[in-house]
Amino acid sequence: MGRRKALSIYLSGTLGQIILVCIAVFILRSNRIKTDYTTITGMLAVGVGGISAALWGIVISIKYKKISLKEIIFAFIDVRKSYLCYALVFVFLVLNFAFVLVGGKFEVSSCYIPIILFLKAIIFGGIEEIGWRYTFQPILQEKMNYIYATIITFVSWGIWHIIYFYVEGSLYQVQMFSFFAGLLTNCFILSALYIKTKSLWICVMTHALINMFSQISSGGNLYVSIICKTAIIILAFMISKRQLEKGNNA
Repeated sequence: MGRRKALSIYLSGTLGQIILVCIAVFILRSNRIKTDYTTITGMLAVGVGGISAALWGIVISIKYKKISLKEIIFAFIDVRKSYLCYALVFVFLVLNFAFVLVGGKFEVSSCYIPIILFLKAIIFGGIEEIGWRYTFQPILQEKMNYIYATIITFVSWGIWHIIYFYVEGSLYQVQMFSFFAGLLTNCFILSALYIKTKSLWICVMTHALINMFSQISSGGNLYVSIICKTAIIILAFMISKRQLEKGNNA
């Protein structure tokens, strides 16, 4: 399988699968059949649509990258990383949510809620990393520079998310500008982490933590948010550029 074919199959499979689910959900709702988290039909739609990025990431990793399913599963749960990897995650998370600490707040009614949200976010979020960071962007970067690859991943991931939000019934709640600004920032965070650590788990964990903190945060300072998002993108670019140059010189 060639590179272009691998990218084409991944995108057509990932987006095609969730679009088909979206069409099915649209037809059901048009016929006044409730389809959301409170129904079995809705949960099935969210599951089938939500798994698309991971499913096609696995397919392409096996067919193109010649990575076995066992290796992918191990990479997904391999928490044995250096403290420097986790320290870098911490730095990105602090920058990403610093705006909440200035004029906002984290609302936690019970100490076990963040744990539940984190575990849920691994399944409904973190698992996407098998597709976008572990498979899609590394293949893009075989013939493309980091910035372009990250932007293409951002656009593709953004389209996927909009369709997913419709499927789960939350599209009307999404503030588009804030969402895409956050998604772009997250693309830089997660891509830089993968390039630096070569760890699927680190990306899965970070994605889940971002989702978890987003769910318990409210308010925040807009100016701090803009400054920190800019700092994140610059830092991610510097880390990735340095790591890629080291790889090319090795």
